[in-house]
Amino acid sequence: MDRFAALEAFVRVAETRSFSEAAKKLKASKSAVSRQVSALEAELGARLFHRTTRSLTLTEAGQGYYDRATRILADLDEANLAVSQLQAAPRGLLRVNAPMSFGFLHLAGAIPDFLALYPEVSIEMTMNDRFVDLVDEGFDVAVRIGALTDSSLIARRLAPIRRVLCASPDYFVAFGRPETPEDLKGHACLCNSNIVSGREWRFIDRDGKPINVEVKGRLSANNGDALRVAALNGLGIVTLPTFIVGADVQAGRLVCALDDYLPQTLSLNAVYPHARHLSPKVRAFVDFLSRRFGPQPYWDKDLIPVLDDENR
Repeated sequence: MDRFAALEAFVRVAETRSFSEAAKKLKASKSAVSRQVSALEAELGARLFHRTTRSLTLTEAGQGYYDRATRILADLDEANLAVSQLQAAPRGLLRVNAPMSFGFLHLAGAIPDFLALYPEVSIEMTMNDRFVDLVDEGFDVAVRIGALTDSSLIARRLAPIRRVLCASPDYFVAFGRPETPEDLKGHACLCNSNIVSGREWRFIDRDGKPINVEVKGRLSANNGDALRVAALNGLGIVTLPTFIVGADVQAGRLVCALDDYLPQTLSLNAVYPHARHLSPKVRAFVDFLSRRFGPQPYWDKDLIPVLDDENR
């Protein structure tokens, strides 16, 4: 028995004092409504109506049940209305996850503008560089860089991410500028320990074939901002995305090398759990990020042109 359908049938019969009128309101047959009420009485073990050929009235048990049933249906209508209104405009708490460097350098500055646009939304942002399970940890959306590995999530590409290989001008004056990836074997390289292949740097030759070079250096760190500071201080060569070092390259504090050998396959993505109906707050946030960062990100303006994958 469909309890909700039976409950609604009972209430409509009680209100109209007629199975026929109740059936019309429910757009159902009279026999179907009668069966639903009979099934409800059987489950309750109580008669809900006094039935005669001329009248249909509630029993004492029926009246008590009707009072409670109408409150239940009213609460359900109110809940449905609340959800409908929630779906109509962005509001409520939005839990966001982002990588540390990008979150601090770019997302943190964007969020105040988003909150100004949507005053009924509040944001709880968590920044870290570890893998986060959005569903298990209760995040609504994450900003991620790289390929999507979890097929249960949906990803929307926001912008390309360009990597550069660079060092301070003083470093290149002292130790020379590499002309090929193989030249890096004779240089001090600053490695990201947060990446599995942090000491194996990947390049492509002029024909598009992969080149992997084992590098070494005296310093490694699990954060791109720390590696940037080390490069600025002349400690070696680093490979980092332009959203971290773009301003330094523009200002001449860092100098790039081996541009033609760097594959440009990364992208900035907004990732969120699959849902039949995407909530307005998530949709609004993802649309906002797309406008803010894409299609060509502001941190690459007046820098090396961003290359699309198909041009590599």
